[in-house]
Amino acid sequence: MPKLRHLALATQNPEATADFYKKAFGFKEIKKISGELAHGYFLSDGTLNIAILKFLNHDQLGKGLDYVGLHHFGVVVEDVDEAIKKLESLGAECFMRPNQDRSVSALEVKFRGPDGVVFDIAGEAWPGSAPVRSKVAETEDQ
Repeated sequence: MPKLRHLALATQNPEATADFYKKAFGFKEIKKISGELAHGYFLSDGTLNIAILKFLNHDQLGKGLDYVGLHHFGVVVEDVDEAIKKLESLGAECFMRPNQDRSVSALEVKFRGPDGVVFDIAGEAWPGSAPVRSKVAETEDQ
């Protein structure tokens, strides 16, 4: 089963926002990030990767680059290509795909689902998030 492993919060001040969540909940800073689309921090609670981001040049939500709040969520899937086909067959709009070599900077494939909600799918867990358990491990637990 696909697993939720990523939340992204849009903010105008990544440093102060990341500092707040680290102090408030003890989230660990995984790394500082800087890219063409956004800069900020990856935090983790040990299960989820929580991205605290200031988006720079691409308004993915249609709310303006000054929007703050929950931006998108991400789900790890076993087979990215199969998931893309399934999502598109359900009417989800794919609007951003990784480059051909699937570099780390382009980990996820972005979609718009019902009501325009943005979400990512990825074939591997985000930094700081828990790995997706294998079917073998799940069978052994039963």
